[in-house]
Amino acid sequence: DLGDLARWMASAPAKLAGLGKKGRIAPGYDADLVLFDPDARWIVDPEKLHQRHKITPYAGRELRGRVRATYLRGEKIYDHGKFAAPRGRVLKS
Repeated sequence: DLGDLARWMASAPAKLAGLGKKGRIAPGYDADLVLFDPDARWIVDPEKLHQRHKITPYAGRELRGRVRATYLRGEKIYDHGKFAAPRGRVLKS
């Protein structure tokens, strides 16, 4: 269920890495969120990927699901293919 998914992909990894303000949606925690559209379909075009290496085994394949927006500490840093200025910082446990 959704609770298991949140635990497996957010709270457990944050705990394992010793990141006390990550992994939960709750007062006192960083508001790191991803808005994901599970019904979106798209064809992988290596030239449009947001990664350094454009080689992918998925080139030309149709995939389902797409990230629509990303928030870092409550601030939108990605919105439908457009990035804001980098705002990340080194996390220390």
